[in-house]
Amino acid sequence: MRFSCLPPLAFALALDLVFASGLAIAGPKVSLQLVADGLTSPLAYASLPDGRALLVDQIGQVRLLGTDGKLTGDIVADIKSKLSAINHGAFDERGLLSLVLHPGFSSNRRVLVAYTAPLRPGGPIGYDCTLRIAEWTLPAREPLALDTTSERVLLEIDKPFANHNGGRLAFGADGYLYVSVGDGGNANDLGRRPPTGNGQNLDTLLGKILRIDVNTAGAAAVPKDNPFSDGKIGRPEIFAYGIRNPWGMSFDRGGDHALYVSDVGQTMFEELNIIMKGGNYGWFLREGFVGFDAHAPTKPPANVPKTGALGEPLIDPIAVYKNANGFKKDPDAYGTSVTGGYVYRGRDLPELMGHYVYGDWSRSFVLPQGQLLVARRPAAGSSDPWTVEPIELVSPEKLGAFVVGFGQDNDGEMYVMTNGSNSLTPGKGRVWKIRPAGAL
Repeated sequence: MRFSCLPPLAFALALDLVFASGLAIAGPKVSLQLVADGLTSPLAYASLPDGRALLVDQIGQVRLLGTDGKLTGDIVADIKSKLSAINHGAFDERGLLSLVLHPGFSSNRRVLVAYTAPLRPGGPIGYDCTLRIAEWTLPAREPLALDTTSERVLLEIDKPFANHNGGRLAFGADGYLYVSVGDGGNANDLGRRPPTGNGQNLDTLLGKILRIDVNTAGAAAVPKDNPFSDGKIGRPEIFAYGIRNPWGMSFDRGGDHALYVSDVGQTMFEELNIIMKGGNYGWFLREGFVGFDAHAPTKPPANVPKTGALGEPLIDPIAVYKNANGFKKDPDAYGTSVTGGYVYRGRDLPELMGHYVYGDWSRSFVLPQGQLLVARRPAAGSSDPWTVEPIELVSPEKLGAFVVGFGQDNDGEMYVMTNGSNSLTPGKGRVWKIRPAGAL
């Protein structure tokens, strides 16, 4: 079985039905080709129309990959002065988090970014920082250099703690910008928030997937068909809610173009969701498929909540796997913090075509034990559940790093971004292209 151990307590039978999928087949095998090193913590990859790519380094830099797939010496942007305080040489989730090109980039040269800025004037006393969604321009002249003085601030969200920022960005086929936002940080969705937790609180943008219109002057506008745009309840920017720490968000470039969000769990389960408009994904009422008790996070209650405060059904994840903190020494506990990727749509790896390729940061907070994973969709028309399995590395045989992000190029081929340290230590960050086994 891909999930070999039954979880304890009364919910075991329900999970058994979800995880049951017959005998495991051999997992896929890949090689990793080193593309770039000498970075700190590369979090995002954005393909330019000419085949080059922009790399986001968490410490506040944007670097350039040439058409030969090698890192150039160009620093396309350096915004360290704009960032909130960062603990260099230590673990930190703040910094420059994401960068995407506007759908009309070839003509308008617009670039959208997410980063943590110092707490804005008037922000709540005691809060840590402000998550800022902004737009810059990238002039066509060489060498490429983002014009950060052109910044247009689209949205700002005050954060009570330094972690659970989210900040992943993606444009939908509708032309709107989707923004993932964590629940504000700390643990168990507790502290500096209402008793409902931020994930279930519709009066805050924390713990949400947002959808905004950036094709207006000034700050972002709200699409008229957003689920709470009528102003009767909730913030109008909200597209979906009940999210904990969405570290990965991407649209499938093929198939049904669904929106995938990987949500980092608390202690027991890591989950993968397909996001629907107005959907409530359960946090902090649930973690994965089980109930959640913020005051006893390792002891899920027997009764699993089915609805939110409005009576709306809670939407199940499409796939989960066990967290090594909650299932110690379990071989099917693949890690401790899911890192989202993409539905594979390239040509090099046909065995992964149409399946979601992603990973986990590490099985250990101290040791670099990152893992590549694939969530396989059931056959068309089947009622079988999605399944999760590890991807085996042939070269190198071990990643030996923390998995911090994924990228996808113009051809649909994928890249994995790693940090050799659990801290922001210069020179430990690398970018690898995922290649067929034996290709190197």
